[in-house]
Parts: sequence; structure tokens; C-alpha cells
Amino acid sequence: MQYLTSVLIWAGIILLIVFWLPLLSIVRLFDRDPVRYKTGKMFRRLGFTISKINPNWNVEVEGEENIDDRNPYVIVSNHLSNADIPVISNLPWEMKWVAKKELFSLPFAGWMMKMAGDISVDRSSATKRAAVFKRCRYYLDRNVSVIFFPEGTRSRSGKLNRFAAGAFDLAIRENIPILPIALDGTQGCLPKNTWAFKKNVYVKMKVLAPVETENYEAGQAKELMHQVRESIAEQLSEWRGEPLSEVDAMADRRQGDVSV
Repeated sequence: MQYLTSVLIWAGIILLIVFWLPLLSIVRLFDRDPVRYKTGKMFRRLGFTISKINPNWNVEVEGEENIDDRNPYVIVSNHLSNADIPVISNLPWEMKWVAKKELFSLPFAGWMMKMAGDISVDRSSATKRAAVFKRCRYYLDRNVSVIFFPEGTRSRSGKLNRFAAGAFDLAIRENIPILPIALDGTQGCLPKNTWAFKKNVYVKMKVLAPVETENYEAGQAKELMHQVRESIAEQLSEWRGEPLSEVDAMADRRQGDVSV
């Protein structure tokens, strides 16, 4: 029965994506805003709709009420699954996604990412980082947030992996607050090595308190990164009822450093 349900869900997702492409093309045609605000927001509605047509996903969202998406943030979230993007799209904001360039080559979804103005990252070229930050600054200067997965790739174990400092360096240089998002449960939305959706998956997403960057200076990105990462780890620890050492993939390494 679950396999039949999964077939129907996948069929619904495919139909939505195929339908959304011409719809988004029309919105883009009339969207004269240089940051493509309406186009981007319409694209996020696709992710939101995908999350809602799946009866197996139960998404609980906290903390989004007092956030103004035209008061820009550098948004960072932990990364557990391919389901993170549609789940985060439950937030009623427009934000430009910083994503690996391979996603932009995908039929339909990649085309829509380009139309929405999302930001492509070439992981094979460290020299292109400046161009990514330049594009981020373009949006931030025009009151549109940008969002990063600072772990770089999704966590295979469910634990919080090492963060890269790039998003935090950007926030300090542009004097833009960091807005942390904690996610849990998406790792069960689509289990590994199967196309069948798991039944009755409960996902929690919480928008944590913004972290101001005005007291940080260039060169202090790692300090800011550790502060934000710790707040996400603490939220995961609270949700799971586990000590920080069980949710933080870096805990064992830090303990080893102390013992040395």
C-alpha cells in the first residue's frame, strides 16, 4: 500500500513541476524587479506545495512570525535531506538559495532556479567564491535575503557536521544579521536507497533568534560561525532529548583535542 501511495505522490510532484514551469515563466515575463522578487516567491510556493501534497509529512514550523523578508538576512540552516528545500519553503519569505551548480543543470527544476535568480556555486573552483559573494551582496543591498547550507552537503548520520565560514564572513562584511534555522526529521522523509516515502514523518523547523553582526570584525567569521552552530546544535539536542555530544558530529574531535 505504501508503494502505491509513493507512486501517486511522485506522480503528483512531477505534474506540479511540469505545470509550474510555464506558470513561473509567465510571472518572470512580467516581473521587472531586478531581484526577481515575485518570480522567486512564486518558485518557493512550488516547494511549499510539494511538501503539502505528501500526506506522510507533518511539518511543524516555529518562530517565523516576526521576520520581515525585506529586512535582509544571511540565513543558515543545517542540512539533513533533499526534503529540506520544500520544507524550508513553508516559510513565507523570498530568499535566494546558494546552491551547487549541478542543480541548475537539472531539467525543469534547474531552469526554474535560474529564472528565480538563485545563486550557483562551483565547488570545484575556490577562485569563483568572490563571484558568489558579489551576487549575494547584490541581493542583500536590494533587501532580499540569501540562504546557505553551511555544512555544504547533507548529513548522512543526522548529526550536525562542520560548518564552512563563508556565509558568516559575508554577514560580517555586509553588516547583515545571521538568521539560523534548525531542522529535524527531514532525514526520514525519504529514506536512503529507496524511492518509497516513509509513513508518518514528523518534521520540526524553528527559526532561531537573529544574531547581529555589528560587533564582529572582519576575521572573526569563525567566532560567529561557532556561536550560530552551537545554537542549532542546542535546538537539535532539545528536540531529540539527547546530549550535545550525540547530535554534534564534531564533539568527539573537540574532546580529543582537549585530551591532547
